[in-house]
Amino acid sequence: MDKQLLIFDFDGTLIDSVPDLADATNAMLTTLGKTPYPLDSIRNWVGNGSRMLVERALVGKIEVLEGELAKEAVDHAEQVFFDAYSKMGGSKTVAYPNVDSGLKKLQAAGYKLALVTNKPIRFVPKILQSFGWQDLFIEVLGGDSLPSKKPDPAPLLHVCKALNINPEQTVMIGDSRNDILAGQNANMDTLGLSYGYNYGQDIRELNPTEAFDDFASLVDYLLKS
Repeated sequence: MDKQLLIFDFDGTLIDSVPDLADATNAMLTTLGKTPYPLDSIRNWVGNGSRMLVERALVGKIEVLEGELAKEAVDHAEQVFFDAYSKMGGSKTVAYPNVDSGLKKLQAAGYKLALVTNKPIRFVPKILQSFGWQDLFIEVLGGDSLPSKKPDPAPLLHVCKALNINPEQTVMIGDSRNDILAGQNANMDTLGLSYGYNYGQDIRELNPTEAFDDFASLVDYLLKS
């Protein structure tokens, strides 16, 4: 069956936003009187949405135990993080090589493009506009657009239903276990990118349909198929 719809993850797949996220995380920690962390530590905490990033930063590790943090403390820290991230303005966020031209080639080839990210939706439109991508994606969902987010397949299935396209005609493209598991749970083909944020794990260990080390190779694969 021909593929019609490509659903992309955002952070770690199309854009490298870690420098801005790290700055906002460290600004939050400083405000709360805690020690900041190096960028490489924070890179491994990105991908499950802002709240999980904040929780990981508060405990200084990727695994946050049940009951380790009080909800009120996390609520407050997350608000401090949002305030700091809003002020960053995305000034250090960049597109990965060949993403801009690649997305346009895929759209020109007749694919429909959608974006499903775990980033809070309020931050997404401004970043899309900064790259001139606001008209490329016919559906855009953030981590708080629906009650559940990736790796739950619900956001992917929501996009398919909205566009009246079968999951079998859809490909999920991302850099982390959340993307590959969401796609597999939705019965979609999955394409993995090895350069993003996957908590130090090789994306190929999650058995995507195919995996690539750069965006240009992924685009060539899709254009040939």
